[in-house]
Amino acid sequence: MSFNTSGNPFQLGTEIGQRIARLRLSRNITQATLAKSSGISPRTLRRMEAGQPVSLENFLRVAIVLKLADGLLAAVPSYDVRPMERVERRRKERQRARPKQTDSESPSWSWD
Repeated sequence: MSFNTSGNPFQLGTEIGQRIARLRLSRNITQATLAKSSGISPRTLRRMEAGQPVSLENFLRVAIVLKLADGLLAAVPSYDVRPMERVERRRKERQRARPKQTDSESPSWSWD
């Protein structure tokens, strides 16, 4: 099953909430039991399953109890600098990102 990634965050939240609910039901776990095991209130779990906004911490608590943490980590790739890249960069790894300038953002003045 694929999800339309061009959707908005609310659609994604709703889809994730529905998947959590289906997974919980397939494992025959009640909302009260999952909420207690996760350390969150049953109301928060109901809101999560309904696709309403919840904190990242509460989402992660539920994911850990449902043993989804490895899948979440796999979804966000780790960027490790390879040894040869480190040598080529003279040990200078990026510390911050700079916004890319387009031609329209280039300064219009000159030193004439």
